[in-house]
Amino acid sequence: MLASSTLRLPNIRPTPISSNQNPSEPDTKPVPQARKLKGSARLNRWSRARTIRSGRKLDRPDQQVQALEAKRPPVEATESELNSVTKIDGEDDVELRVGKSIYMISDGTGWTAEHSVNAALGQFEHCLVDRGCPVNTHLFSGIDDVDRLMEIVKQAAKEGAMVVYTLADPSMGESAKQACKLWGIPSTDILGPITEAIAAHLGVSPSGLPRGAPGRTIPLSEEYFRRIEAIEFTIKQDDGALPQNLYKADIVLTGVSRTGKTPLSIYLAQKGYKVANVPIVMGIELPKTLFEVDPEKVFGLTINPVILQAIRKARAKSLGFNIETRSNYSEMDYVREELEFARRNFAQNPVWPVIEVTGKAIEETAAVILRLYHDRKHRCSMPGISKRY
Repeated sequence: MLASSTLRLPNIRPTPISSNQNPSEPDTKPVPQARKLKGSARLNRWSRARTIRSGRKLDRPDQQVQALEAKRPPVEATESELNSVTKIDGEDDVELRVGKSIYMISDGTGWTAEHSVNAALGQFEHCLVDRGCPVNTHLFSGIDDVDRLMEIVKQAAKEGAMVVYTLADPSMGESAKQACKLWGIPSTDILGPITEAIAAHLGVSPSGLPRGAPGRTIPLSEEYFRRIEAIEFTIKQDDGALPQNLYKADIVLTGVSRTGKTPLSIYLAQKGYKVANVPIVMGIELPKTLFEVDPEKVFGLTINPVILQAIRKARAKSLGFNIETRSNYSEMDYVREELEFARRNFAQNPVWPVIEVTGKAIEETAAVILRLYHDRKHRCSMPGISKRY
């Protein structure tokens, strides 16, 4: 005897059992339909932004991109969408703050625009640290034609971003200015005003060519080779290596471990200074050549012990040391003793300026060192004995 079987098809609701059907047969339950995935205009916007940042034009086969449009482009996201992102599909609502955007546009490397914006943002650390007013910066470098420039400006209009630009070509700068004005985008020209002021002061018209342009060549000057030589020297003299060559250095840095000697040395070397750094380690005698060189080119570095301990713990963790691994390298007692050992060495050499690096960026510490270095070299002013900076 053949047994009957029921074929279940998805998305088909079974016919209800009538009174003449056998109630003992199993009932066929409806299969729930899969939910359709919802498309997101935000994902499309992010994709467009990534395309623009990569330097490629957006694919618009049915639309010719004009240099300037007579009306503002449509906004894809509302103001409430820009201020929060909410999960869907029954999950718990999670609100995420979306920062305001700053677009930095340059026809060169973007170094000037990026550093100018970062310097200005430093005035808002009280707001940025706790994410009270988050900011997202986007750098667009090598923008040398109007079409790509207009794509970026229109994207900035859609995202409600601010535009900051450094464009050497006056016509490109004017195009950016007019486009931002037309679409109501807040913008700042960093390079234009100072270039015009210098041109008026010198009585010479600027070339209007960005760095690296075909018509602009930078000769290999003596300064270029001096910088290369300084970098090579500094790398070889890192972490107390080759102490017999300390007399060849323009600047000698000394301090305990993790006070930023190496990155500071490399930064100064890129400016053309030969730098050597000598670590101060408790229980290890400093090289004699350190006390034989001109003391006016030696600079001591010190730091707050709490900050130093945190830096050393992070360093130990990056090297694979776990919490159970005992090491006096990041123990507070050892940190304090080592800083005290360094302080005694500094006190025995009162001509060495001692620079407090706590909370200072590499550029800030370098600025202090170079100011003291040139003041001493040109005998402009002499710092006080054992003065801390």
